[in-house]
Amino acid sequence: MKRRPTFSEIVVLWKDEKRQYVKQSTYAAYCFLLQNHLLPAFGPMRDITDTAVQQFVNCKLSAGLSQKSVKDMLVVVKMVLSYGSRKGLLPPRQIRAVFPMESQRREIQVLSLHDQRLLMAHIKHIFSFLNLGILISLGTGLRIGEICALRWEDIDVRNGVLHVSRTLHRIYLVDGEEKTTGLIIDKPKTRHSDRVIPMSRDLMSIMRSLRHLVRDNFYVISNTPMPIEPQRYRLYFKKKLKELRLPPIRFHDLRHSFATRCIESKCDYKTVSALLGHANISTTLDLYVHPDLEQKKKVVEAVNKMLRCP
Repeated sequence: MKRRPTFSEIVVLWKDEKRQYVKQSTYAAYCFLLQNHLLPAFGPMRDITDTAVQQFVNCKLSAGLSQKSVKDMLVVVKMVLSYGSRKGLLPPRQIRAVFPMESQRREIQVLSLHDQRLLMAHIKHIFSFLNLGILISLGTGLRIGEICALRWEDIDVRNGVLHVSRTLHRIYLVDGEEKTTGLIIDKPKTRHSDRVIPMSRDLMSIMRSLRHLVRDNFYVISNTPMPIEPQRYRLYFKKKLKELRLPPIRFHDLRHSFATRCIESKCDYKTVSALLGHANISTTLDLYVHPDLEQKKKVVEAVNKMLRCP
């Protein structure tokens, strides 16, 4: 009888195939999950039982990992097992696990109008290229990796737009037994993230005054041929908030603030979704559109009025 391969043996074959079809950053994320979580738990197993999967889930949740993180790990397990089945190495296998009911989702953090105005006024008063990145994020909703990868050639002052076509991030690299990380310039998160965003009149004025002084191939927030990595930029932002005595939000919350201001200004949701580069409008609605009781009452009354007999 032919010996069934172990999970780790199938992983080796799966990785060789998978790396041909996914972005380098996605492949690196798979390698990270496998090396640090999945192979230590399932590597020697020839048959991954539901009991083993449930124990893994319980262990990771007890260690403080989020349900989303653990579910992402199980997606990788399922892909590896599906590959094994497709190649005739394993019988078809579906893994199952039960997750506890999630507590209420953490509210997104958004700058108040007062704090946003204070931050923007400071940046305009005390200019630096690092500060400019904060202003760009507040005015366009760019992610931190997109800000760090932005070059001056992406700023089109003639048409008043900026082009988002790259992102910068640090990925996990595995070379044999060697574990390292490396910075890469990659395509944006999804195909919808490759986008063109109009600049506001104020942002446009700043960009126009700088555009003829800078080089196309220089990165905007460093104004050099070398980019600033996201983690370093996060630390700078954290220090800036502390200096101005503003709430300690994450850099990503500047994106949330931009989206919230768009919704508050009655912008249609499809346009907000396109500006943010969301793959689906439901992501935008789920994150930022939360009708209050008064809005619900107005809808109910409007429907009731329509149904009244003449």
